[in-house]
Amino acid sequence: MNIKSISMCEGKGSLSHNNREFTARNIDSSRTPNNIVFVQQALSDAYHQLFDEAVERYNANQKRKDRKIGNYFEHLFNRLPSKSVITGTNKQKSFYEHLVYIGTRKDTAVGTPDAEITTECLREYMEGFQARNPNFYVFNAVLHLDESTPHLHINYIPVGHFARGLEVRNAKNKALEEIGFGNDAKSNDRWRRSEWDILKNICNAYDIEISEPKKSRGYSYTVKEYGEHQDKINALNAEIERLTAERDEAVAEFEKVSKKKVKLTEIDSVETGKTVFGGKVTVSQEDWENVSDLAKKEVASQKQTKKLRKERDEAVQERDKLKTQLAAVSSELSEYKKKEKNKRYFSREKQKAEAQRIKREEQLSRDLQKARAFITACGLAEDFARYKYNKTRSTELE
Repeated sequence: MNIKSISMCEGKGSLSHNNREFTARNIDSSRTPNNIVFVQQALSDAYHQLFDEAVERYNANQKRKDRKIGNYFEHLFNRLPSKSVITGTNKQKSFYEHLVYIGTRKDTAVGTPDAEITTECLREYMEGFQARNPNFYVFNAVLHLDESTPHLHINYIPVGHFARGLEVRNAKNKALEEIGFGNDAKSNDRWRRSEWDILKNICNAYDIEISEPKKSRGYSYTVKEYGEHQDKINALNAEIERLTAERDEAVAEFEKVSKKKVKLTEIDSVETGKTVFGGKVTVSQEDWENVSDLAKKEVASQKQTKKLRKERDEAVQERDKLKTQLAAVSSELSEYKKKEKNKRYFSREKQKAEAQRIKREEQLSRDLQKARAFITACGLAEDFARYKYNKTRSTELE
């Protein structure tokens, strides 16, 4: 068996995609029944289960009505739960997704013996995930076997506990701290590395050798403008993901309607007969009702098809527009980083020149002090003063 890699990252978080509520182009629907569903709970139900009791206790201690919390989810995100991740004003997410792969489609394609073994590794990894991470409440988890490579989508809500205010909250940093990974910028990296090591050990038990993870390139500085640009890129990526999902749903619905489309050629099967009054035909009441129903269904089908085509085209156009905007923002960010680099370079040159100027002035000051000391030592201080006075007067007279 070849050396394989483990890929762990934060997924986009689309429950519609994970639970196969629509079929995208990269999915083999004939293999969808092979997918393994570990848990599938509605997001709203999960929030009620996790936070309702704490909200009730919190509200009981509030004397002012405007400080009481109604629905905790709506309190955080100002909207009802969605099948996609929602980000609040404080960058809090409605849920998180842990996406896990072993190998690639080149060495672990679904249907191969290697994929069967990695599927067992992923299954074992998932079965221990909740026990290892008690503060990451898993409400949806699926192992996909109908795409190119077996992989896990683990959707969880981070739960943190506090001594003051609302006792139980959606708080990832606090959750990481409580399960032993600290509460700083590197906490999530330490947690992910720990999970990586666990999956590596599981793979080794199945005689799979795992290569070391590749380190991603980071930035050693953080400025406000860079953060704003990065937020724009993240927002555009999320919007592209949402529109892509909507497009796939529209295409799926369009195909569904197309299959149900009624063909008017079926009307030809209705038996007719000429009357004595010429070319007019007569049909039975039952056949006439059938013809009417067929015609109405055809009209409705055409209208629905036209509507779905329009929605699909609009979604594709909007997605392409956002991709263009994303490219522009990325280019702007690249240009900004280049300017920042040049700015730092020229700042160093300016500081160097200023240091040299100060050094020269200090040397001149020392030389002047030596000259004054020499004049004083030679008893010429009064002559020098008279010369300086006369020189000044001469300049004024001129």
